[in-house]
Amino acid sequence: MPMRALVIALVLLASTGCAAGSDGPVTLRMLAGSSMTEVLSDLTAVYHQHVPHVRFRLEFRGAQELPDEVDRADVVAAGDVGALDDIRDDLGTPYVVAADSLTIAVAPGNPLGLTGVRSLERKKLRIVLGTSVGPLGRYSQQVLTKAGVPLALKSEEVDSRDVLDLVRSGRADAGLVYLTDMKTAGAAASSVAIPAVFNVKAEFPVAPVAESDHLPEATAFVEWLAGDEARALFHKYGFQAP
Repeated sequence: MPMRALVIALVLLASTGCAAGSDGPVTLRMLAGSSMTEVLSDLTAVYHQHVPHVRFRLEFRGAQELPDEVDRADVVAAGDVGALDDIRDDLGTPYVVAADSLTIAVAPGNPLGLTGVRSLERKKLRIVLGTSVGPLGRYSQQVLTKAGVPLALKSEEVDSRDVLDLVRSGRADAGLVYLTDMKTAGAAASSVAIPAVFNVKAEFPVAPVAESDHLPEATAFVEWLAGDEARALFHKYGFQAP
């Protein structure tokens, strides 16, 4: 049996066994950061094809909202391991399923001629970062610290996709975003690379919620996300292997 078929068969077998005693279709509520919007929509659709009785309700939340929402969820996906610290006791085994890095989003064609992180020190630049209580903001601060750029330069703190939207709309000159975010930008924004010496490895953990009413199904899905088929889909959207 080909490896891909074997993996699918094992997932189906595990899910069928786990669902024993279930009265019918299961809907898993999944909380995740906005940077994973497109890839999770694709991943859950593919998983549903393999395990038809499992459906998903995706809800995209900031990391600061997780403690208030986790008890009503089945699966949690976060933008960094630290985002799970306050809810660690509420979760089953987490898996880091993908990784990313940061880049500088600028107007199309980079009209201001920014060349890297240190060029963000220019006066009068409108710089926007992710909120400091969220993963993107924490990663951004790490990049700026490595580059020796004063953190005081940040002019506004917003959600991951909001950073890109502000640059695309012309309300900001530059912003630090995930490299995968630029796949959604199209022609409305360009990017300036951040050298590896200043960059970070952004890790994305996923975990089942320990008190989920559908823990077997949630656990089976999380384990599938850590497998080869899901990794290929993450790669399609620009994510790196963890």
